[in-house]
Amino acid sequence: MTMTESDPNETVEGAARPTGILWVASYPKSGNTWTRAFLNNLLKIVQGEDEGKAHDINRMAEYTVWDISAKRYARLLDKPAEELTHDEIAQTRPQVQREIAEATDGLAIVKTHHALVLDRGVPTINFEVTSGAVYVVRNPLDVAISFAAHLGRSVDDAIGTMGAPGLETGVSEKSVYEVYGSWSQHVESWTRKPHRTVFVMRYEDMLAHTRHVFAALADHLLLDATPAQLDLAIERSSFAEMRKQEDAEGYREKPEVAERFFRSGTSGQWRDTLSEEQIARIVRRHHVQMARFGYLTPELEALP
Repeated sequence: MTMTESDPNETVEGAARPTGILWVASYPKSGNTWTRAFLNNLLKIVQGEDEGKAHDINRMAEYTVWDISAKRYARLLDKPAEELTHDEIAQTRPQVQREIAEATDGLAIVKTHHALVLDRGVPTINFEVTSGAVYVVRNPLDVAISFAAHLGRSVDDAIGTMGAPGLETGVSEKSVYEVYGSWSQHVESWTRKPHRTVFVMRYEDMLAHTRHVFAALADHLLLDATPAQLDLAIERSSFAEMRKQEDAEGYREKPEVAERFFRSGTSGQWRDTLSEEQIARIVRRHHVQMARFGYLTPELEALP
């Protein structure tokens, strides 16, 4: 994997009603699901499809899809997903993304944990069918805790995974691999070049200033929502609501090794959970990007 200086929107001109793919991008456990839940609920409300209740978290694919579904690649390459090579997947990825864009009337909202990089000489993101992106960033000190629970592994293992350059996931019968890189590589790849069609949100601001952040997101996406519609979508996509649904029906995106997907939905838990040595490891590895997003406080800078 080679990190590049590519801008995901260099070839995309803004339009009043854009078409193509809108990426909801993030490193894992950074707020991607919350963002998609909000968009699912708001789109249903704005489009007059309100069912009088929160949108089912297990039906989010109705409005937001994922581009790593193994079925798409197996069909195009005419072989079982488990037999696909990484080279074949990388070469086929732009075609899969083009199919998603062409099959959608208007904007296709697609979840991704890909870093914005070249993978085996091919961009992880097909710029030709990309309209823009929403990128969610979260303090890596908190990500490490949530990621550990998600992986069913220790916090130390999660810290090591987050610091691994060029990290890729595996291939299964359900999904092809994603290219994460390290947490720092991921964040830098999507945010190093500010662009008007890339909307960047901090998870901490989503918690502390929920209405302001989501209202700004709705405006950015040209969604003509009333204040009441916005408030209702926020209420229906709350952490409490999503956790209640998971408790009742489960959540399809939860890994088998994880006890639950919606775990705490807070920020700052690292202060009571991580050891000083664990904090120092994360800061040493990621201090540049942490500083860019206001996570590198004086107390952290003073760590050895």
